[in-house]
Amino acid sequence: MKRINAMIDLPPMTPPLKRSVTIDGHRTSVSLEDAFWQALGQIAERRGVTRVTLIGQIDRCRAPEIGLATALRLFVLAAFQEPGSQ
Repeated sequence: MKRINAMIDLPPMTPPLKRSVTIDGHRTSVSLEDAFWQALGQIAERRGVTRVTLIGQIDRCRAPEIGLATALRLFVLAAFQEPGSQ
């Protein structure tokens, strides 16, 4: 982590990278920062599913007006805010 002052440590940062995934037989792409991509992998592993399976589950649950990348980021945030997630 990079320290920018005495109070804040920043993780390594990357711009969003576009990745292709197949959800329910439909090919799509999603742009996510590497930290979110890695976190999705960790969550999927804890749940005993693949990252693509988890992304498909999130995709099916999101409201149509919410983009997939937004839904994935908010899911990761919520998962890491759960008690005992750290």
